[in-house]
Amino acid sequence: MTPKRIIVVEDNADFQELLAMSASSWGHAVECASDGEEGLRLILSEGPDLALVDIGLPGLDGYEVARRVRADPRGEKVALIALTGYGSRDQKALALQSGFDCVLVKPVEPGVLQKVLAFASREELAKL
Repeated sequence: MTPKRIIVVEDNADFQELLAMSASSWGHAVECASDGEEGLRLILSEGPDLALVDIGLPGLDGYEVARRVRADPRGEKVALIALTGYGSRDQKALALQSGFDCVLVKPVEPGVLQKVLAFASREELAKL
């Protein structure tokens, strides 16, 4: 697996730490943010390969983070993964319409997370 630069945007400190530790243990470089504003700033300034973004964030929610990342040229190539506690069809559709490439339902199984982090392109990720 090619190491990636990853931003985790998650307001639950325990889940944020679990995601960051898992990705780091697989060789990825990880930075974290705890709210939508901080996450958006970090994604646009750092230009990661991938961002794991919780939908239910304080301030800017994950949908708005995705919309703003996609509206900025610096966010064109960033793969965006939505994290949600609810996996309804409507929520998944809204996440994809907002600019996410993939939706993961919490709790995310380690094998699924590892598979998502191993993607080679946004297009490949969208097929998962």
